[in-house]
Amino acid sequence: MSGRQHRETEIARRIRARGLAAGRTSAQIADEIHEACTAQFSTTRIKAHRLAYGIALADVIEQVRALFERDSKPMPGIGETLLSAYESGLKRPGPEYLHYLCTVYRVEPIALGYDAPCICGHGHRMPGVVGGDSKDRCQQQDRELMIKPVEPEPDAEEDENILRRTLLNLLNTDAKGTELDGPVLGACEGIRRRMDETLVSATVSAAMLDQWEEATVSFGRQYTTTAPLRLLCDVLLELSAVRTAMSRRQPIDLQERLCRMAAQLSGLSGMILINLGDHRLARSFFRTGRTAADETGDRALRAWICARESLVPLYFGDAREALNLAKKSRDMAGSTPCPAQAMAPVVEARALAALAGNDNKKEIVDQAKRALARARNAFSHMKAEDREDVAFGYTEKQLYFYQGDVLTKLGQTIEAEVVLDQALGKYEDHILDQTLIRLDQAQCKLLDGDVREAVAIATKALSLVPADYLTDLIVRPAILLGERLKVANAPDLDEYLAQLRRPKQHQMQGGDA
Repeated sequence: MSGRQHRETEIARRIRARGLAAGRTSAQIADEIHEACTAQFSTTRIKAHRLAYGIALADVIEQVRALFERDSKPMPGIGETLLSAYESGLKRPGPEYLHYLCTVYRVEPIALGYDAPCICGHGHRMPGVVGGDSKDRCQQQDRELMIKPVEPEPDAEEDENILRRTLLNLLNTDAKGTELDGPVLGACEGIRRRMDETLVSATVSAAMLDQWEEATVSFGRQYTTTAPLRLLCDVLLELSAVRTAMSRRQPIDLQERLCRMAAQLSGLSGMILINLGDHRLARSFFRTGRTAADETGDRALRAWICARESLVPLYFGDAREALNLAKKSRDMAGSTPCPAQAMAPVVEARALAALAGNDNKKEIVDQAKRALARARNAFSHMKAEDREDVAFGYTEKQLYFYQGDVLTKLGQTIEAEVVLDQALGKYEDHILDQTLIRLDQAQCKLLDGDVREAVAIATKALSLVPADYLTDLIVRPAILLGERLKVANAPDLDEYLAQLRRPKQHQMQGGDA
């Protein structure tokens, strides 16, 4: 023990002795120790309570272990080093350890310096550390938080019911052509708006948090394999549940997890709405995602939201704004290895290619190629799990796909054809993305002057796409290619245009937009 710690302990021992002689409680003695020692020794409240009992770190650890054994739980990993970190303020105990420390000291979390309710929802002032009346004793209750009933919100319930009805309709095998209509759009906007309101005002089961996080990851995996409108309903119902949990202020660690989920679910909603063609609502969800991500302080998450948002102006006609957002995302990511470090430079390159138009100056081509080189370098440093996640990460096939797209738009057809061939092989089970790649291949042939082959590739690409998949994401580039083929007086164009004019549905698989 250092001289400083020795003096702190001596002062606490004297205060404890006088307090016991005067008949004060341990909690009152702890308050006196905290008041007397904080200025000189930075004594925390949780340490003051241990000093008030006159016990060592090892004694507290043994009592916590005894409580775990009493509740038939596996032995905890808490040790003297971790408890010392709590007492020095370097770390904050999680909900479970905080509950048992409150039980040891027979006080509420606020008395230990933590302004948050205990997960058990009961009081801790009971006779004895591990004993006491069973009616008064604080039960863990499977780590469930006792949440006060929340007043029902008719508008929120109605919005959820609209999404549930839409989801049931989509699950009906006979339901064709279900569109993103007014009621569904209103429900989407209502859920997003209430999430915004909750983020600026805000306890929940740890098990429930785990389930929500697993569901969020699952929705990301379904992004390229589930019809967008159906997935949107699932995602927004989950987002609504998260918002309800956030309607009361959370402990710091739980609040951060909830905000992370809110950011990911909002961002995923924006991505799906891009596929559905509603850029206004997509931007609104990305803004909500930014608000939630800002609460986490996670640079990588904030950069991911910004990179995803940059796709809205890229797809809907403002390449310059897309370029600015991509650069902003890159700045947010900084030197942190994360998906946005690879994604943002790719968007930069795509925006530069769009700004260049037909006038592909060497300067623009060089800038775009440098951006692609940065993306490849960043991709090589990403975590393995991020390279497998098509929604919250950035995959190799996405990198190949968009490299080919950029090179095509820049007129670098020789390089583009090589990369597009590689991308097509990697997207062998995703018809939507295969189609976009084949349209780029047709564009390459057109640029090389092989008009007949361009028409053949483009016509085959559309013929392989079921009518259900012909949405704006496919139709817009297909129409643009058709106009260029007309200008080139392409032969056999009627079949291509006939494929393009087929009745379009809104039930399609998500793409990598």
